[in-house]
Amino acid sequence: MTEAFIYDALRTPRGDGKPTGALYEIRPIQLLQITLQSLQKRHKLDTALIDDVLIGCVSPTDDQGSNLAKAAVMYAGWDLSVGGMTINRFCASGLEAVNLAAMKVRSGWDSLIVAGGVESMSRVPMGSDMGPLLYDPEVIQTINYIPQGVSADLIATRDGFSRSDLDEYAHQSYERVRKARSENRFSQSLVPIYDQNGLLILEEDELLHPNTGLSELAALAPAFAEYGDWGFDHMARIQYPEVARVIPMHTAGNSSRMVDGAALVLVGNKEQGSAAGLKARARIRSAATVSVEPTIMLTGSVPAARKALERAGMTAGDIDLWECNEAFASAVLHFQRAMNVPNDRLNVNGGAIALGHPLGATGAMQIGTMLDELERQDLSTGLVTLCVGGGMGVATIIERV
Repeated sequence: MTEAFIYDALRTPRGDGKPTGALYEIRPIQLLQITLQSLQKRHKLDTALIDDVLIGCVSPTDDQGSNLAKAAVMYAGWDLSVGGMTINRFCASGLEAVNLAAMKVRSGWDSLIVAGGVESMSRVPMGSDMGPLLYDPEVIQTINYIPQGVSADLIATRDGFSRSDLDEYAHQSYERVRKARSENRFSQSLVPIYDQNGLLILEEDELLHPNTGLSELAALAPAFAEYGDWGFDHMARIQYPEVARVIPMHTAGNSSRMVDGAALVLVGNKEQGSAAGLKARARIRSAATVSVEPTIMLTGSVPAARKALERAGMTAGDIDLWECNEAFASAVLHFQRAMNVPNDRLNVNGGAIALGHPLGATGAMQIGTMLDELERQDLSTGLVTLCVGGGMGVATIIERV
């Protein structure tokens, strides 16, 4: 079967996902336009060689509505032969786009694809598409679907994690991001954002608050206790009766932050990559998608990782570095324990707790972070995974070439 190579990965900085954030004035189509044009310029890319552009987006409505991928391709001035498709696999949409690109290339039907994601949470808040999993009471009660924050608290309660465990993990994320930034580990993949007058708006991730010590984190109030009081705690205990009470432990400090951002990954076969003058950085060894019980929801990264390892003919011991999306601290700690991942090999540059989680773009951003870090440490293999709403999980294994 044809190999699928990664030729490049780049991303915008993450902007605070509020109307006061630095990227609020930049529409999501502009975030994609800027990254597409940056990718083209970086490689002097003949865009007529691109078969398709796959873009993940979790709230595909309003500024992100219609087929944003194709709109952005045209808006970026790419060749009219290039298609575009917007996909939604919730928080793993960006990684799923990369995996779909790899599948299309490995099938031999496509040769060079741009995949990634975008989310402007300042302009299109989470849940703006009014989907039934969030707003249809009959659906919610029928499938026992609870808010993700309550699910995260349920995982922490069932697994026996304490509030201090969650805060200590969050503190580690903030400290690792600070170290990574001080050593310019993100600079290779970052695309600065300028306004229409050429004035710099944002050149590095906006959200990294100074008051993130353990004492400051411990002082934050639980963010999802009210949801539990609304009845979601009871729904969780119906599914998991061994839990006497879901203990509210997740806060704004140990959960992912809402941000804006976009990311792209260039995937292709050897022949078309050579024709475009590209140098392969890694190959995609395997990919996997699973789903688990939807009430607890945020544990899908574990079976997804195991399935990806099995498909690649690998074991956990063969993986040099791991990236598990920091949607909530308990989700990562659950993954780390289940997969027995050493702390110094997991999320070594921090993650979404410190930097933010631009939903549709995060998985593609993780691929770029992983690739840059494998090269920096001169390591070989990395596994990227995310837990996903509805109980899903997605994982991808890459290997440097």
